[in-house]
Amino acid sequence: MLYWLIDLSDKISLFNVFRYITFRTGGAIVTAALFVFLFGPWIIDHLRIRQGKGQPIRPDGPQSHLVTKAGTPTMGGLMILSGLVVSTLLWANPRNPYVWIVLGVTLGFGFVGFYDDYLKVTKQTHAGFSGRTRLAVETLIAAAACLAFVWLGRAPLSSTVVFPFFKDLVVDVGWFFVVFGAFVVVAAGNAVNLTDGLDGLAIVPVMIAAASFGMIAYLAGNAVFSDYLQIHYVAGTGELSVLCGAVLGAGLGFLWFNAPPASIFMGDTGSLALGGMLGAIAVATKHEIVLGVIGGLFVLEAVSVIVQVVSFKMTGKRIFKMAPIHHHFEQLGWTEPQIVIRFWIISVVLALAGLSTLKLR
Repeated sequence: MLYWLIDLSDKISLFNVFRYITFRTGGAIVTAALFVFLFGPWIIDHLRIRQGKGQPIRPDGPQSHLVTKAGTPTMGGLMILSGLVVSTLLWANPRNPYVWIVLGVTLGFGFVGFYDDYLKVTKQTHAGFSGRTRLAVETLIAAAACLAFVWLGRAPLSSTVVFPFFKDLVVDVGWFFVVFGAFVVVAAGNAVNLTDGLDGLAIVPVMIAAASFGMIAYLAGNAVFSDYLQIHYVAGTGELSVLCGAVLGAGLGFLWFNAPPASIFMGDTGSLALGGMLGAIAVATKHEIVLGVIGGLFVLEAVSVIVQVVSFKMTGKRIFKMAPIHHHFEQLGWTEPQIVIRFWIISVVLALAGLSTLKLR
């Protein structure tokens, strides 16, 4: 809404600052963080009263969790999404279609996660609703968003897959791009969901990835910078930096309450929404493969589960002591803070590697 103040800039020159994406991104960070800081305690108390016993703890998970995490409320993603939406509506350009598409994916995935959390809490079971149904709904949301991206983009770039480290290596896959893009969005959402298993483990890598893609979106949406870096220019995607800033701010606020020992868990409400958002931004900016590098920690977590399941079904043996892989390290004797902080470090390194693709071409 503040973007409309630009219309008054001819009378009050100070309002010119609202033209700059960097200024509004900074405003989004501060607004989202303050919102979650101020309303977080009320949301936590409300969820604790409504949920009673809190999030059910998996009996087949680490036994220590049955003691240390029992009774902690879930659906903390509502805090993040509230701060994200308020901040985005306040600071983003309402005329930009990319903002609404990505926000739609975020809220759509958030609703799917919320319903899953709701079933777990009300039935006091770690199983939510049907996995196939959940994936089907996520795929429909993601496919609709990718169709919109293709329609908005410039042909033939809108339907191409861009490979990092190469200036001109692009493959036009036609309408199959919708399938590819939907896969990226759904995979990102569920990979972040699998990562969310320890206090603070998922939110910081999400913030690191959001900050990285905030920079990528800004550069890809700027004709001068994209030409200098020899990356593909996608008009309008620069505004997605504001959404990334809102995630960063809301994530900082949430981390205050999610730091060990957590007062609240993100739940599927937050992890699916944030992962889907990262996937949608990667598709919009034509950096889908780079997401696999910057979000490499999420990929590792998801692959560890796939490998564990396939190995057990084919050979009857498990590769890891427990999956996802962060539980494997718990079984090896690593403490929760050790795992979380070391995984944060890995996320930073991977983000730097992913950002290096902007110049190494």
